[in-house]
This record gives sequence, structure tokens and C-alpha cells, in this order.
Amino acid sequence: MIPHLSERALILAPQGRDAGIAAAMLAEKGFASIVCSSVTMLLDELKAGAGFGVITEEALRDADLNALSQWIQTQPEWSDFPFILLTVRGGGLERNPAAGRYLDMLGNVTFLERPFHPTTLISLAQAARRGRQRQYDARARLEELHSLAADLERRVEERTREREQAVEQLHEAQKLETLGQLTGGVAHDFNNLLTPIIGALDLLQHKVAGNDARIDRLIGHALQSGERAKTLVQRLLGFARRQVLQTDAVDVGELLNGMRDLIVSSVGPTIELRLHCAADLPRALADPNQLELALLNLCVNARDAMPEGGVLTVACDQALVSPGEDAKLAPGLYVRLSVIDSGEGMDGPTLARAVEPFFSTKETGRGTGLGLSMVHGLAGQLNGAFTLSSSPGNGTRADLYLPITHQPRRADQARGGGRPAPQNQLMTILFVDDEELVRKGTAEMMRDLGHEVIEAAGGEEALAKLETGLEVDAVITDYKMPRMDGGELARRIRRDRPGLPILLVTGYTGVAEPVLGLPRLNKPFGLLELAEALNELGNGENEDNVVPLHGHRERRGPR
Repeated sequence: MIPHLSERALILAPQGRDAGIAAAMLAEKGFASIVCSSVTMLLDELKAGAGFGVITEEALRDADLNALSQWIQTQPEWSDFPFILLTVRGGGLERNPAAGRYLDMLGNVTFLERPFHPTTLISLAQAARRGRQRQYDARARLEELHSLAADLERRVEERTREREQAVEQLHEAQKLETLGQLTGGVAHDFNNLLTPIIGALDLLQHKVAGNDARIDRLIGHALQSGERAKTLVQRLLGFARRQVLQTDAVDVGELLNGMRDLIVSSVGPTIELRLHCAADLPRALADPNQLELALLNLCVNARDAMPEGGVLTVACDQALVSPGEDAKLAPGLYVRLSVIDSGEGMDGPTLARAVEPFFSTKETGRGTGLGLSMVHGLAGQLNGAFTLSSSPGNGTRADLYLPITHQPRRADQARGGGRPAPQNQLMTILFVDDEELVRKGTAEMMRDLGHEVIEAAGGEEALAKLETGLEVDAVITDYKMPRMDGGELARRIRRDRPGLPILLVTGYTGVAEPVLGLPRLNKPFGLLELAEALNELGNGENEDNVVPLHGHRERRGPR
């Protein structure tokens, strides 16, 4: 409402001199006013704004009052517009009942009989203006209350959305935790099944090597399938964040080329894949399985950013980080793995939250929002870094920095490359596993390496044998067993024989408890891995308190 109009008087007195006289009286006392020639003009000025109205009875007698009545009835909740009605001479409500109908229509009306004294008109005008000002005050308070209510409603909606998001995140976390528990149990059982299979195939391969090329080829294919099954479980656990990093010296270019077909099938036919890898690239320190999973996550994210198709570039090169150049990285050389798409890109706020757990721009049901956070976490575990650069319409570039290593690659001693190295120390071993197939198969592998093996089907049986005075050079025990697990068995043995070497074998490749700093051998394993673990155990590696082996036997050599 316009301030200079909000307190003026509107005068409707079309007959005689009443309008001019009323306007002059009001002006003398400082009231602004405007004389209206008709009810229509009065209504227009009411809509523009006014403090009160002065109306003669005869101005309303023969006029169409429907529009005025409608305006009065639809006033805002804070408004009750005041009218002063000038009645005919001698025509109060008691002596002029016809004027009463205007009371019902006008609502907030004061009657003034003519002739009237100027003081009376001014007194009524002042009272009407004060009442209108109080209405304006009420309007201000109501507007403030409405503003507060709207702000409160907005805050409630925001808190409700935040709560819904928190509940969704909780559900995602619970779903992921359930998946992790499920895969952990499946991995234990699956790896238990794979262990005797891979062990038996290893023994067969070394027994019949060179005798029959077809049999050699079939056994080799079976061993490769076993390795692929082992890798499958590791990737599943990696997705569920239950996988312990097993770092190695990784040829990133070789890994990238080996994943070409997998990436092509994952991104689909509408994406053009370009691979670029610098020559003579040093090896990076990484977990190859986790690195494959991270690369696949980045490629799938890039695919989703190009719904109409586009170009996906995956490159690896060597990057030099100078002192002070990047707060996330120590100065030095790194292998940089880059995934670049030509997609939609991200704005600043989205880019800032991109690596937050559970944050996702995809619709519900298409992803957990954990892909980039997993890559970010992997980079941190490896003492590297993960960076994103993007802008709307210009695609996204993801760079994974991996530290360079000069250590030899364990894969260079892969299975099938010859017989395991001769055992440095032949031992009498107490082997404990509740799974008969695993126990029998692994015992045969150790015997093939020249060791003497006493078997026990559980922790209680193993302790009973030791309590009878059984002398052994080492104990090898499964970790997950009913009634007494390998951790409890190891603690009981250490209490009575603190120097006895113990090796923990586990089919659960998650984060097992660090039982007394025991060395671990993960299932499934072949002859080579078992031989290396036994050599380390016999030499006292990974043990804090290892006593000399009793009664060392001369090496008989593998059978």
C-alpha cells in the first residue's frame, strides 16, 4: 500500500455542498482527503488505499452497492475499513430505521446526524484514523508471523528432507553392511572349496608335468579358472569394503590393456574407448584387484555421464609432483591413471561433493553413491591421491595418482613357473582345520614338500594332542572354526608354549583380528604359496618370539 494514500479520507457526497464542507473541515485539522463523485470512484480509491470514508446516506440510497459490498466482505483478515455515514436531518437509527441496513453492509460504520458540529466530525475522523492505524499495526504483526511461519515451515521441510536423506543413507549403509557380511561368509565357504581343488591340481601338475601335453594343458586351464574364481571373490569383497589391500608392483599399462574388453563391454557400443599409455612406465604400488575395480567404477561413471554416447579416454603416464605443488601428495614421481569423458560435466557444488560417501546425481536405484568415495579411499590407503576436474558441458577428468615402486612383482613367480623352492627346514607340523577336504588336501601338499603332518579336526582335538606331550615344530590352524576358532587356539598354545611358531590360515579375506601378530596365509592357495609360507615360518619370519626347531630332520626332498 502507498504510504501517502493509506491515511487519507474518501468523501462520497454527490449532492449539495456536503462534500466541500467536509473536505474543508478535515483539511483544517491536517487530514488529506479526496472527493469521490460515485460509488465506482469510491471503490477504485479504496483499492488504492485510504484511512476512512465519509459517506452521505443519499449517496448510497439509489446506487448499485454490490461491488462495494463485495470489497468489504473480502477485505484481508487484518482490515475492517471504518466508515462515517452522514444521515439525513433528524435521522438517527431510532428515528430513521432505513439507515440500519447500511450497518449490515458497511460493517465498521459510525452514524453522524446532520446538521453536525465540526468538532464532532473531526473527533470521529480521528477515532477512525487511529483504528485504521491499529489495523496497519496488526497487518505488520501478521505479516511477521506469516514470515516466521513460512520460515518455520521451510526449516521443517529442510529438516524432513535431511532426515529422509539420512534414513536413505542409513539404509544404504545397512544394505552394504549386510552385503559385506554375506560376502564374507560366502568367501570363507567358497575359498574352502577352492583350496583343495587348486591344491590337488597343483600336485597333479607337478606330478605329471611333461608326460602328456594335453593333460598339462587341461590342468593349466583348470588352475586358471581357479585363479579367476579367487579373483571374483576378492572383487566382491572389495565392493563391500571388506578386502585387505594386498599391494604389489603393478604394471598399470599391462593391467589397462588386460581390461580393454571388460571396459568395452561395460560402457556399451555408443562409447568410443581410447587407451593411451606412456612407454617405459615404472611400476606402481597398488592392489591390482582393487585398482581394476576402481578403474571399472570410473569408466562406468563416465558412461553414465554420456547418455547419448561420446568418447572415453583412459590414459596412464608418469607425473612429477614438485614440493608445495599439491597438498595431498608428497613430492616425487607417481604413475597417473586418468579417465576422461566428453559428457555433461559437473558444476562447482556437485564437484565439491562428488567424493562424499552416498552422494550421487543418479536417480534412486541406480548406484549407491560409493564408487568415487571408494576410489578416493583406495588412493589414500596407497599414499596416493584422487582428483576430479569438471565443468558443465566440458566433461570430467578423474586422475588417480599411485606411488612408484621398484620392488619385484610377486606375480613374476606365478604358479606354473616350476617347482617350489626346496624347503629350508623340514618340520613336524600340527595342522588344524574343521573342513575334512581342506585338511586332507593341504596335509598332502605339505607332505609332498617333505614335512611330517599330524592332523586335527578342531581346536579341542589339537590341544588334546599337545597335552599328551606331542612335540611339533609348528602349528598351522584355520581361523574360522566352530566352538574354538584359530585365534583362541593360538592364544591357548602361546600360553603354554610361547615360542612355538603358528601360522593362521583363513578363507575369510576380510579384516581378521590381528591374533598375537601371527602370519597369515589366505585361502585358496597353491603349492608355491604354501611352500613360501612354510619357509618363512621355519625361518622365524613374521614372529616375535620363535625358538629353534626341535630335532631338525634332514631334508628328504619333495616326494
